[in-house]
Amino acid sequence: MILVGPSGIGNPRSCSLILFRLQKSVLKSLMRIEKLVIMAREGSVSILDVQNATKKKAAAPRSWILLDSTGEGTVLDADKYAIMHRVQIHARDLRILDPLLSYPSTILGRERAIVLNLEHIKAIITSEEVLLRDPTEDNVIPIVEELRRRLPPVNFARRAEDGREQSNGQNDAEAGNEDESPFEFRALEVALEAICSFLDARTTELETAAYPALDELTSKISSRNLDRVRKLKSAMTRLTARVQKVRDELEQLLDDDDDMADLYLSRKLAGASSPVSGYGVPNWYPASPTIGSKISRASRASAATIHGNENDVEELEMLLEAYFMQIDGTLNKLTTLREYIDDTEDYINIQLDNHRNQLIQLELFLSSGTVCLSIYSLVAGIFGMNIPYTWNTNHGYLFKWVVVLAGLFSVGLFALIVTYARYKGLVGT
Repeated sequence: MILVGPSGIGNPRSCSLILFRLQKSVLKSLMRIEKLVIMAREGSVSILDVQNATKKKAAAPRSWILLDSTGEGTVLDADKYAIMHRVQIHARDLRILDPLLSYPSTILGRERAIVLNLEHIKAIITSEEVLLRDPTEDNVIPIVEELRRRLPPVNFARRAEDGREQSNGQNDAEAGNEDESPFEFRALEVALEAICSFLDARTTELETAAYPALDELTSKISSRNLDRVRKLKSAMTRLTARVQKVRDELEQLLDDDDDMADLYLSRKLAGASSPVSGYGVPNWYPASPTIGSKISRASRASAATIHGNENDVEELEMLLEAYFMQIDGTLNKLTTLREYIDDTEDYINIQLDNHRNQLIQLELFLSSGTVCLSIYSLVAGIFGMNIPYTWNTNHGYLFKWVVVLAGLFSVGLFALIVTYARYKGLVGT
């Protein structure tokens, strides 16, 4: 087999490396299937499990949906090499979108793409299209619908409603595009709005469950209420970390103009297609069906975009600032909830300390009473023994005096112990 690249026969070293990786992947798959078959013969797993594992391994390519500038979507079952070749990003950037590796929220600007990893939103945005991962998930389906609705330009939607032809509305389209946000900004805005709304909704749900639980715990301290609040606090800690990461990512972008400039893909495309830039459009761009019109528009606007160094990212900065304020508000809600939980914990600890002190006082009283009763029992035991002593004869009247004096002594000893405890501050007044 000969691997041919864009400029001819590929590098033999690269070909060998690719073949080695393919062989290694196939061997791992065969070994795993063989192990499952052996376990099925021994009865550890069923044949159905082996078939499911085989189907799962055969479906290794992840599902993507491709949305172009008109909002049209196409479902793709492509592996990582096809995605890397299409959007021209490195494997380490694509690895960020792997849900099995649990990378934190990240927004990366690359030469010709934006790599977006925001919770369940894992997307690659170019100047002409959006690649969204796992479009059939419940949390991703609304984002796909929103992208289809908001990605098409305003004039495109109006032409679709009015039923005008493409040739008649071409001038209006070119005039309208100058007043609209770039494609990547619209796609990024949909993703940021979705993730901020998602996290805010989770925060609202947590507040709805937390405040009544805290009030109930305040009114009645029980193991059930304590366990409920403990689970809510753990959920709040996890949600706070997720919100904090998104906020930090937006703050990092806002603090660095170069990072924001990297997200302005249309400006890069205009600079690449401009005659004054000194180089042409990369040879992989013709894969996009609408790139010709974009280059023509960018060429006409290249003089304005190249010289507008300070104002290039102003629109993006306003966009990021708006969603930064929204996510910061969500974080403030969680901070307020944390403070309320901390105050409730302090109150509960005070209540528990009071109960603990009361139990200690009760234990002191019971111990003191036990000591006094033991002394009384000792006296009664000594004088109650049936031993023939001469002083026992004709002295029965002394029984009541022994009982009375022993009782008074025990009561006095108990009072003395309690008075000493109060004097030392061991019990309350």
